[in-house]
Amino acid sequence: MTGLCLADAVHRLGSPAAPFVYASFVGSLDGRIALRDPQSGTSSLPVEITSEADFRLFLELQAQADCLITHGGYLRDLAAGRLDDVLHIGTQDAGRGLGRWRAENGLAPQPAVVIASASLDFPIPDSLARASQRVLIATGRQAPPERVEALRARGYPVIIAGDGAWVEGAPLVRELGALGFRSLYLLAGPRMLSTMLRDGVLSRLYLTVAHRLLGGESFHTMTVGPGLGNAGRLRLSSLHYDAAAPDGTGQWFARFEPRQPA
Repeated sequence: MTGLCLADAVHRLGSPAAPFVYASFVGSLDGRIALRDPQSGTSSLPVEITSEADFRLFLELQAQADCLITHGGYLRDLAAGRLDDVLHIGTQDAGRGLGRWRAENGLAPQPAVVIASASLDFPIPDSLARASQRVLIATGRQAPPERVEALRARGYPVIIAGDGAWVEGAPLVRELGALGFRSLYLLAGPRMLSTMLRDGVLSRLYLTVAHRLLGGESFHTMTVGPGLGNAGRLRLSSLHYDAAAPDGTGQWFARFEPRQPA
């Protein structure tokens, strides 16, 4: 499956006037993308649905972005050692050649990173500065003003994207387009996917479905909040089958495009 997502040339599909916004998830047949540990309260990606093939495709999608959108929760988990650092191109064994691929395709050595947060309570990893990555903060108009000013005083641009506390999809995409970004990859989970769908600005969803049922009483799915209605209409545009992984169960690699309301 190596090269499957690079062949999509996502980095060429957007413009500053209309950035290409894409997301990817891996889930089980019963719709779980993460399970919550009842003792610790922490959530994690189940190892049963992970595979080297899916991770390679994740890295290929990441390599095509000129801007990664993550969130404060990921940075808190990263600082606590619960998650791996996936904010840089070419640092994973599975993606060593992707830095060269970016150079050959006219992209900067590393993508910019946007951190979306309502509370603005998160650490910024030193690895971003070491990689010379541009870092921006996105929040809502009701974010704590003292934290907004503290971040600006440290030299981080703060984008106000929404009238409430949470970041909203359309204003965020509009602001990032005005800064010249063309390809925006969402690494920010169900809340960000949901607002991008509701605001009609998601361009594409990549979904790996591992052929496994997980069960469990406490879990996460791809979306949160009220029903999506017509905003949740998707059209399957490609489907690939991997018979071997994970663990011999098989998986689908699916690509969906949002369907415009009838």
